[in-house]
Amino acid sequence: MGLIREERQDGVLIWTLEREARLNALPDLTDGEEFAAACARADDDPSVRCVVLTGAGRAFSAGGDLTAMRDRRDLFEGSPAEIRERYRRVVHRIVRSLYDLAVPLVSAVNGPAMGLGCGIAATADIRIASERASFGVPFLKLGIIPGDGGAWRLPRDVGYARAAEMLFTGRSIDAETAERWGLVNRVVPHDRLMDEALAAAGQIAAQPPQALRMAKALMRQGRDQTFEQILELSAAMQALAHHTDDHREGVAAVLEKRPADFTGR
Repeated sequence: MGLIREERQDGVLIWTLEREARLNALPDLTDGEEFAAACARADDDPSVRCVVLTGAGRAFSAGGDLTAMRDRRDLFEGSPAEIRERYRRVVHRIVRSLYDLAVPLVSAVNGPAMGLGCGIAATADIRIASERASFGVPFLKLGIIPGDGGAWRLPRDVGYARAAEMLFTGRSIDAETAERWGLVNRVVPHDRLMDEALAAAGQIAAQPPQALRMAKALMRQGRDQTFEQILELSAAMQALAHHTDDHREGVAAVLEKRPADFTGR
């Protein structure tokens, strides 16, 4: 049985991590391939406008499988060189695929998101947390370090000092703290989580799909490129956007005071 259960509501894909008995522990050796394939399908389908990622059961993802670590099997088997390559092939493939997803990604964090689980939740563009959610990066408690790029991503999300506190102490934070620190956009009642996530996804999916994908690319590039580089990229993308049918439809809809009907052309 695969890890990701996929459903569709109009232009929104819903991905649910289906490893409930193990608190959606990650990763098994095939998980990198499965995430990469799911992301590729979404990117290759122009009718997909947003993805929502959540977990089955009471956890979003508890992170690494501690019994596999203890027994030195699967991802953790073999020499240092072999483990390094598995991290590249499995763990890095998961976070790269999610981070590089062309369409916006919303994480609906339904419970604890620990270690790699926290990293996966944080790859999303928009993070909505249940009041039952918690977040932690307890790698040092296990005698290891963040292997999922968290040392790059977490300081950008919450600031260096707060990221250092989470990592160096191993302390997890609750949903309200995560909201206050900027790790999640907002916290909602648990029974409203998917409604809120799908409402946000629906608003995103109503945007013109070509411009939407370009806007996300600009936002992601803007984390690492200079202002001048982003200005040049913006000018090139804007020139393309001005020649789309959706641009003409958007202008007409605003002038005519009606909802736009974007087609992706």
